[in-house]
Amino acid sequence: MSRRTSWLFSAFAFAILAPPVAAQHFPTDAELQELIRTRVEEGRATGIVVGVIEADGTRRIQAYGDAGAGALPLSAETVFEIGSISKVFTSILLADMAADGLLSIEDPVQSLVPGGVTMPSRPGQAIRLVHIATHHSALPRLPGNMSPADISNPYADYTPEMMFAFLNDHELRRDIGSQFEYSNLAVGLMGYLLSLKNGTDYEALVKERILEPLGMDKSGITLTPEMERYFAKGHDQSGGVVAYWDLPTLAGAGALRSDMNDMLDFIEANMGEPTSDLERSMRTSHEVRESVGGGNSIGLNWIVQAVGEDQVVWHNGGTAGFRTFAGFDPVRGVGAVVLTNSAHGADDIGLHLINNDVPYAPAPEPAADQVEIEVDRTVMERYVGVYELSPTFKITVTLGDSGLSVQATNQPAFQVFAESETMFFLKAVEARVEFVLEDGVVAALILHQGGAAQRAPKMQ
Repeated sequence: MSRRTSWLFSAFAFAILAPPVAAQHFPTDAELQELIRTRVEEGRATGIVVGVIEADGTRRIQAYGDAGAGALPLSAETVFEIGSISKVFTSILLADMAADGLLSIEDPVQSLVPGGVTMPSRPGQAIRLVHIATHHSALPRLPGNMSPADISNPYADYTPEMMFAFLNDHELRRDIGSQFEYSNLAVGLMGYLLSLKNGTDYEALVKERILEPLGMDKSGITLTPEMERYFAKGHDQSGGVVAYWDLPTLAGAGALRSDMNDMLDFIEANMGEPTSDLERSMRTSHEVRESVGGGNSIGLNWIVQAVGEDQVVWHNGGTAGFRTFAGFDPVRGVGAVVLTNSAHGADDIGLHLINNDVPYAPAPEPAADQVEIEVDRTVMERYVGVYELSPTFKITVTLGDSGLSVQATNQPAFQVFAESETMFFLKAVEARVEFVLEDGVVAALILHQGGAAQRAPKMQ
């Protein structure tokens, strides 16, 4: 029976837990190397750098794979886009500013937006900063007025004016605080407003309050010459090089870049007895505030996952060509960071290294009924276009040298393979894409995933 991840078009992925099995085992360097070598050679990664912090402070770092043409070999100094791990930096900024008395995490967001901007609300309800930091703001995952000129760099041309125009016009679909809904828009907005409150930009704020105090000099958004020298190339799941992402307005949701040395410094600062005001703010960000289901809770953007009697505090990240993970067990004082330069997820590696009771994800296997056939290129050409599942969620279909690929909003591109002239399947996840013809013209796409079928009309 095929066991595959199914988060391609989801907002957030959580690990599936197995019953407790064995005491914690910290791998040797040779075991770490074998683990990541196997992942790369199975085709489940282009390159991986993994780091572990043991309870006695010992660090282990191993690297394997391809950094990309023209890039320096993978090492502890290789720079990666860390994507949504940026969100926990944004929440630490929130906690730190609150500790300084500059604001409260319970403040209504309306008190921070510029004049002329009205935050969406419900009768008797206002979105507060804590709602954003726990993904209970009722704001959508992405703003509906995103229309990127370059789909490979979807946030690059989204402006503050566009963000505020969306907020002015948006009507909330549910009560504030009623439901967990992962939102890049909301956290990006919070990062922008915290910076505005300080009269600076997001990068300057995160450097002043977090990166510089922790000595993270290979981290930031703007590449220093040293960061650029060590920057890995990102890859899609087919191994093709993809564009880096720029998030000028929604930077707080996913714009940071870092290397393994800096990320281990960051994780270490989140563990143990706090020794500074910043570290005390970090501990505040870990405190559980809401349940998000599936045995998981959330602090200020940190996911808190129960594993038997233990907890793992973590967050992951993803851009077009990178997948990353950072987490720790605050009681046992162990942590792990996994940085990859491809669109293959590796959360299971990090979770297992922190707590062995979390199993490694099995290698994907093709379903028995999925047999690939050849389809004429002229047939596939008519499927190219943009299909809309919702105003904020679109699927873009492209045709390259190796065939068709699909890319959902804010997701990596995945190649699809034909099982008929109109039905295509993905090898990376359990999903099918069906193209609907009406009067000989492609009218829509149907996404079959998780037992559901969602129709997306073709827009262009």
